[in-house]
Amino acid sequence: MAKRFMIFVIDDLSGSGTPEEMAAINAFNDELRAHGQWIFAGGLSSPENGNVIDNRSDANISTGKPLFDALENYSGFWLIEATDVETAQKLAFAGSKACNRKVELRPLLG
Repeated sequence: MAKRFMIFVIDDLSGSGTPEEMAAINAFNDELRAHGQWIFAGGLSSPENGNVIDNRSDANISTGKPLFDALENYSGFWLIEATDVETAQKLAFAGSKACNRKVELRPLLG
């Protein structure tokens, strides 16, 4: 049974990928699709666009800023399916190479 994993792309605040990196990402996405491992992928806007919302107990709090103030941040992600953690890790290595960034691999619960 396939398990689901998130591969988070770790970036700094220097900007988006080069055309060569985008081509490599598209090729990686095509490989994921071809092998039935693709679920979804997307890029995230800059952390400066983040806004932490807390409405527990009707608190109605909006910070207008991201949760973390850090030089590194998540700039994108892949949601994938893999038969096991070893396969997911191989895909994370391939994704890191494709986007020319560090990535973080995490299994989804359930």
